[in-house]
Amino acid sequence: MTIVMKEKIAAGEFKARCLGLLDEVQRQHKEIVITKRGKPVAKLVPVNDRPESFIGSMKGTMEIVGDIISPIGEKWEADAE
Repeated sequence: MTIVMKEKIAAGEFKARCLGLLDEVQRQHKEIVITKRGKPVAKLVPVNDRPESFIGSMKGTMEIVGDIISPIGEKWEADAE
């Protein structure tokens, strides 16, 4: 049986459908936020069987500000002849 996944679910509904939701979270690799009185209290997330790759893990976390290519005018010992 396939369950339509929501991003949020009330605690009472989660309690009634817990085992099916666990299977669907594992199968679809999606998270569910469990709420009480409309406020988030817990998150059900799939377990990664293998660790995420380090390569690309920092993508989108930095920003280049200004010109990083042009010379800065500093004299280096390696430039001296």
